[in-house]
Amino acid sequence: MLALAAIVLSAPAAPVKFQIPTHWQREGLVLSRKAGEDSGVAGDPCIVWDPDIDSWRMVLFYSPPGHAQAVCLSKNDLGPGQWKFQGPLQVTNPNAVGGFHKPFIVMDPDHPNMAAKVDGKYWLLVVNWNGSHKQVQRAWATHLAGPWTFEPQPIIAPGQGDDFDAKHCDAVTGYYFAKRKEFLYFYMGYPEKAQPRKVSPYGLAQAVAVQKLGDKTATKLGIILEPDQQPGHWASGWVGGLQLLRGKDHKWVAVVNASPTAPDPTKRDIWTEEPPPSLGGFAWTDADWPVDGWHFEPQPIEWVKDIPESAIDAGEGYNLWRQFIHVLPDGSAELFYNSGYYGQEQLYMKHGTAR
Repeated sequence: MLALAAIVLSAPAAPVKFQIPTHWQREGLVLSRKAGEDSGVAGDPCIVWDPDIDSWRMVLFYSPPGHAQAVCLSKNDLGPGQWKFQGPLQVTNPNAVGGFHKPFIVMDPDHPNMAAKVDGKYWLLVVNWNGSHKQVQRAWATHLAGPWTFEPQPIIAPGQGDDFDAKHCDAVTGYYFAKRKEFLYFYMGYPEKAQPRKVSPYGLAQAVAVQKLGDKTATKLGIILEPDQQPGHWASGWVGGLQLLRGKDHKWVAVVNASPTAPDPTKRDIWTEEPPPSLGGFAWTDADWPVDGWHFEPQPIEWVKDIPESAIDAGEGYNLWRQFIHVLPDGSAELFYNSGYYGQEQLYMKHGTAR
C-alpha cells in the first residue's frame, strides 16, 4: 500500500480534490460479519483519522447490535488483515437514543477522511427507530473513541402524507462547512405514497438538509437525486447513501448507492423497500454549494452480473452496498463496500486509479 503520512499527520491547507477512478482492482475481505450468527451485517463504514491513536478509526453498521468500531493496525495499509474490532460504540446516555445503526462521523468536506471538530467536539450521526419510522439523531464526544452523548431530539424526522420521506429518513452522512458555520446532511428518504414520477414512483430518493451551528434541528432542503427517469439506468429504481468529495473535474463528486429495480409497494418483505441489485456509482455537481445541480455518471462502478467468480467464491454477490471512498495521497482511492445477501453482508475493498 502507498504511504499515507502526507495526509494523516496534518490536514493540508488547500482542499483535496478527487478524480473519479476508471480502473478498479479487488483487494478482498476487510471485515467479516459476526461468527456463529445466522444473520448479521458488517458494512456501511465511515473511516476517519484519529489523532489519539495515530491511525485510522472506523465506525460501521455491525449487526447485532447495529453499530461497532474498529481501528487500523497500520496507518499505511487499510486493507485485509489490518482492522481490529473494538466492540459497540460507547454511549453515555443510551436511553436518549435506544437502538441505533449506520453510524457516520461528521467530516471536513475539504479534506477526505478527516473528522470535523466543532467547538472542541466531534459529531456522530445515527439512524434509529421512532415507532415504525426511521429518523436521524446526533451525538457528540471529545474523542473519536467516545463515549458519545446523544442529543434528546432527532435532527431529521420523517415527513408526512405525500412527502418523499414520510416513511423513513435513513443512511445519513454529514459535513461541517466552517466558513458558513453550517452542517450539511445527506439522507435517504422513503415515501409512504406514490411520488409524481413515471419511473419508480415508490423509489427512495437522496435528499439534503442543513443545520446552522447552535440550532437543535436541521432544515430540509429537499431531493437532490431521485430515481433516474430512464428505465434500466443503474439508478432508476432507488437512490441513497451519499459520500461527498471535492472534485477535480467537477466542483463536487459523490459516491452513492442505487439500483435499477423499482420498489413494489404490494410486497411486504423489508428488503423490497430497497430491492436488488444494490450498486455503487458516482454523481457530480458544479454548484458551489452542493445542494442542487446533481447528475449521475452513466454507468455504475460495477454491475453485479460482472462480479468475477473468484469474488463470488469469497462471499461477494447479490448486492454491492454502501460505497465509501478513502482517498490516498497520490489521488487514487480505496473503495469500501459490503456485499452479499440481505442480512449476510461483509465488508470488502477495491483499489481505484484514474487512467
